[in-house]
Amino acid sequence: MEFKLVKIGNQIWMADNLDVDTYRNGDPIPEVTDTDEWDRLTTGAWCYYNNDPENGKLYGKLYNWYALVDPRGLAPEGFRIAGDDDWKLLLQTVGGHLNAGAILKSTELWKAPNEGATNEAGFNAKPGGLCDDDCSFMDRGSIGYWWTPAEEGKKLAWSYIMEYDNAHVNRSYYEKKDGLSVRCLKA
Repeated sequence: MEFKLVKIGNQIWMADNLDVDTYRNGDPIPEVTDTDEWDRLTTGAWCYYNNDPENGKLYGKLYNWYALVDPRGLAPEGFRIAGDDDWKLLLQTVGGHLNAGAILKSTELWKAPNEGATNEAGFNAKPGGLCDDDCSFMDRGSIGYWWTPAEEGKKLAWSYIMEYDNAHVNRSYYEKKDGLSVRCLKA
């Protein structure tokens, strides 16, 4: 499988959100569309925003945190999931979290005003929204959420978010059952 890549500083990132349905070892990652089933999960799964494959073509898949840390490997061969330190270095490289969103956000698919977006770095961040722990979909077009493997207690894990109405990139935590986008970089 070929991936579009972009070099930012000394890092080589995928230039799109992850869109795989198998672990690195070839085992399938279950697609879960049932809200009750999604809420009970403690193992890896993915879904399309609104369970619509057309959204996957634009934004990639939304994965729960359990898929991210599964020992079979969510990142394709030769890549790794972007961790907290990777995101921090990326933000430092593009001038800090207060203006990084402008340089990283795609100029397409974001709700207006898509504050400051130039995609100057070629990162192509897209607002894939999220699937929350009861599989309610929200924020497509206005917010992009990207997991990191870093935990914040038993139920929560860290992610990075970008919003349509500012140029910031912020760090926050979400429930591990939520479905968020994932970015990888060369290992």
